[in-house]
Amino acid sequence: MKRRTSKERQFAVCVRNTGYPASLELRKIYEVLADVEGAAHGFIRVIDESGEDYLYPQKFFRSIELSHDLEVAVRRAAS
Repeated sequence: MKRRTSKERQFAVCVRNTGYPASLELRKIYEVLADVEGAAHGFIRVIDESGEDYLYPQKFFRSIELSHDLEVAVRRAAS
């Protein structure tokens, strides 16, 4: 199994957006930013619809691995 380095981008798909319908779209792929303190409290830091990074409940997301080509396409679509 391949281990991620801190420089590799991580992504997650939104599976729940209760209380955050304007900030999180269901089934959308979000870039995840490392946040050790947030993770210790059950949160995940993602770049949301505002283009800023915020903490959301970890249970709202499922981690996914993207192929290189798909990662490039997702990053282009977000800019």
